[in-house]
Amino acid sequence: MNHRSLGGADRRTARSMDRRILSAVHARGRDPRVATAARALSWAGEHGALWLAAGLAGAAVDGGRRGAWLRGTALTAGAHLVSMGVKRVVRRPRPAHVTPLVHTAGWHSFPSSHATSAAAAAVAYGALGAYVIPPLAAAMCVSRLVVGVHYPSDVAAGAALGALTACVGAGWMRREQP
Repeated sequence: MNHRSLGGADRRTARSMDRRILSAVHARGRDPRVATAARALSWAGEHGALWLAAGLAGAAVDGGRRGAWLRGTALTAGAHLVSMGVKRVVRRPRPAHVTPLVHTAGWHSFPSSHATSAAAAAVAYGALGAYVIPPLAAAMCVSRLVVGVHYPSDVAAGAALGALTACVGAGWMRREQP
């Protein structure tokens, strides 16, 4: 059995699949309703704004767990910052084979910071009973493909990074504060 790392042909196949999946999902953006929804999610998720606002709203309305909501919001913001740092190290260019439906704040694609903050929020706020957040986070992740600014592997890596960050901080988030 060959235990080698991903070889050149395997990497080319993975890149080809990434491009094909992106092209197929991006094509759904031809429907104006889908494009409008994807653009709105893109705008709302910029710099994690939607998720930070959701966490602050949770803190405002759930006084008994205000601290948990604020710590979940901090975890979400922290995950977003980590993804931006990884992006600056990896420096993967955004897809060039599709025409993006939105403008982006940066030139780098890996990992998707929108997906990172969405997954962190889904885990953190989902643990607090905000069950509408995980499906909205999933829609945010798919929207990054529809608008054509990330490869599927960017979104998957971002979602994994966000979920991992929130899981690592889950004990701190739920901790009682004096």
